[in-house]
Amino acid sequence: MADNAVDYLVIGAGPAGLQLGYFLHRAGRTYQILEAGPAPSQFFRTFPRHRTLISINKKHTGWDDPELNLRMDWNSLLSDDPELLFTRYSDRYFPHADDMVRYLADFAKANELRVTYDSRVVRVDRPGDRRGAFVVTDEHGRRWEAHRVIVATGVTRPNVPPIPGVETADLYATASTDPADYVNRRVLVIGKGNSAFETADNLIETAAVIHVAGPHSVRMAWRTHYVGHLRAVNNGLLDTYQLKSQNALLDGDVRRIVRQPDGTYLVTVAFARADEVTKDIPYDRVILCTGFRFDASIFADGCRPELAIDDRFPALTPAYESVNVPDLYFAGTITQSRDFKRGTSGFIHGFRYGVRALHRILESRYHGVPWPARMLAAQPGPLATAVIERVNRTSALWQQFGLLADVIVIDGDGLARYLEEVPYDLQGQPIGERGHFAITLEYGPDHDKVDPFDITVARPAQSDSARAHEGHYLHPVVRHHLPGEPPVAHHITENLENEWNSEEVHVEPLRAFFARRAASVPV
Repeated sequence: MADNAVDYLVIGAGPAGLQLGYFLHRAGRTYQILEAGPAPSQFFRTFPRHRTLISINKKHTGWDDPELNLRMDWNSLLSDDPELLFTRYSDRYFPHADDMVRYLADFAKANELRVTYDSRVVRVDRPGDRRGAFVVTDEHGRRWEAHRVIVATGVTRPNVPPIPGVETADLYATASTDPADYVNRRVLVIGKGNSAFETADNLIETAAVIHVAGPHSVRMAWRTHYVGHLRAVNNGLLDTYQLKSQNALLDGDVRRIVRQPDGTYLVTVAFARADEVTKDIPYDRVILCTGFRFDASIFADGCRPELAIDDRFPALTPAYESVNVPDLYFAGTITQSRDFKRGTSGFIHGFRYGVRALHRILESRYHGVPWPARMLAAQPGPLATAVIERVNRTSALWQQFGLLADVIVIDGDGLARYLEEVPYDLQGQPIGERGHFAITLEYGPDHDKVDPFDITVARPAQSDSARAHEGHYLHPVVRHHLPGEPPVAHHITENLENEWNSEEVHVEPLRAFFARRAASVPV
């Protein structure tokens, strides 16, 4: 038997584990959080290596609505305590990582979360049948038994590409961050994400030559709207490259890394733009910045989760549950297989809402607590009013664009239920004969192929509601789902300041949409 038995065992006391702990604690559930380190947030004690977060901390918005302010606060966890907002911990737009460490420690303490520290999990097993209890063992031999396990460990292993000789390179996690160690050196940085450019930018003043290499084109976050793509705060090297300051991007595959007897390197690169012509290039240092991956080694064979995306992340259902291990759930950045390199599930400002949705799923599945809902009249006017009010202030749909949806269920008897922040693909089949409406915020199709700064690109006027579906920028979309039919969509035209409150442009076309859809459903 295990030493401790709980309903929910959460592995990891980073932001996702603490966020879920907050909801479990508030609901009065029996739970325990196991943390490998001596305090919360071990990841942020090391990363990012150069200690500047790329998650924005915009304190001054001109708004006094806490919900709206969360659109511009990418670091706070969700709680009812206004003192536990990250904006109280830093004035910087891009904060120092140590402020995140301090914030998360205070969050855990203020909410009296049940965390066992210095308890690194070494094994997760399920000795009985597929629906039996899990037994979780830590490095000290202590064991916990739980009906449900939620893994919130983050990505803890380096993602090392299979390049011959790669083991001789320095890793992002351990390479020196002191620019003085690279004076007059030729440096190769492998990878084209933020960690690679963060590393390269740090060396601009001291290194003789910096090359950043990778097989794919650099993707800019301001174009793709995926905040994990290269951010402007890290793109100084691009300026030095295009203005001929010895630094360069190498577009191609690194085929081989050879460490020379004198400690230098000879690296073979196959250039994509030159039909894979290869060249051997000398360097003094090689640094590997190719991201991280989920560590599944703690799981016994009987409950090992399937992995996805080159085995970097767990494969999940829309309920954040393992696709092959019932009652094994995931929270935080390791849920980004849900919207990999498209959305925000890999970041606090996205997954805090995913964790809230997960908690509501757990409450519904295991405790009979229905998804929170409010009732309203199932008439075009009240439906349109409810949608307009929500899209003008929701932070969840704003941050988890296209992934979370508000859902309006038409119950009959002239009433409808309005459910907030349901995973869009959790809806399954349309609910009831009259179906349901799903409300999301979304960018336009192929928005990442359009240069947002190109004034020659045709865009619909913000007063042209008939062409709202052609918009590239974030805007509300309302879809009507009926049994056996494809959903019918209505787009609310984009707006410069994201204020969808014009009676003529936003409200009346939506009201007319609800009226048409009601008329199309047989009584």
